[in-house]
Amino acid sequence: MSQLMSQPSQPDKAKPLLTASVHDVRYFASLLRGIGFSNRASMRFTAGSGITVTVEEARTLLATSYVYADHFDEWAFDVDNLQAAPSQLSAPDFDRHATSFEIPLNTLLECLNIFGTANMSSSSSTGSKHKQWRRADDASDDERGDDARRPNANRIDQHFGSNEKRTSMRLTYAGPGHPLTLVLAEDSSGPTTTCEISTFDSEPNLELPFDAEQTALKIIFKSSFWLRDALSELDPSCEKVTLIANPVADVQSAHRGIPAKPLFRIQGTGAFGSTEMDYPNDREVLETFECSRSMLDISYRFAHISRTLRALQNSTKTSLRLEQEGLLSLQFLVPVPRPRGGMSDSFIEFRCLALDDDVAQ
Repeated sequence: MSQLMSQPSQPDKAKPLLTASVHDVRYFASLLRGIGFSNRASMRFTAGSGITVTVEEARTLLATSYVYADHFDEWAFDVDNLQAAPSQLSAPDFDRHATSFEIPLNTLLECLNIFGTANMSSSSSTGSKHKQWRRADDASDDERGDDARRPNANRIDQHFGSNEKRTSMRLTYAGPGHPLTLVLAEDSSGPTTTCEISTFDSEPNLELPFDAEQTALKIIFKSSFWLRDALSELDPSCEKVTLIANPVADVQSAHRGIPAKPLFRIQGTGAFGSTEMDYPNDREVLETFECSRSMLDISYRFAHISRTLRALQNSTKTSLRLEQEGLLSLQFLVPVPRPRGGMSDSFIEFRCLALDDDVAQ
């Protein structure tokens, strides 16, 4: 007589809408940490693109981190399994190839670092390895030696050591109403842990569209440390940061006896005075400089601008753009290794509204 007996049928687990894996979470965590100033984050998965994570602050500052699909060892988005939340179905711009939800970003970062190996190595310190902002009485580059000639001293390889333990991750998401599931392992023979993070229906994000046709200033810093070190020099008690710029032609046509107009100046102002840092017309510093307005002078809250410092630490290049009405766009280029070799570029973008005239005074 057969010993086999029919077993009660078990309910099938929800088939994942998204499955993604990566052998080293440090790059993924670094892109998220760059916008980690707010816990409430909107996460969007798009079939052919990857992940975008967006946070905002005070309806004034908007930050978005882009994690592209080719950064993952595995990326499988099952479009046929997409079930939208009711709030998404009613949206006029509903995309059947994407899904979004809100998630506590701090919790996600803590899970990624559950084995203590998702943070950057100690070599990522911005100490004396990098060129410091030159003051008027500082020595020249020749007198300071080789350290002054490192335009790429903050390359991503210095942030991640090669001999350190790594945490691999397998991420799955079954759709609206389901948690975001992370399976994390320190190595092939080490411990494994599963984290389930509750997700919530997305609320509308702040929209700050940048009109490229209204661009008043465009700068590409050849290396991000030119901006990072300048912002780091500002006193933490500063209340506002003012960006001042002039067209190259106006700077070159300055007459003798008349103070020269600054090409590009960052000015920090607070209760204890002000600090000014001027940039030279030098392609080794400003790879691109385009200014269409004389005496461009726009201010922002220092508390908002300082939110960019963490993203700046991991970036190699920075693009700064200003709209005529004062909307600031900062884009940080972050190199990420491809699973099959080579490097790919990712981005972290900040957009910030200018201070009103009444507030700036």
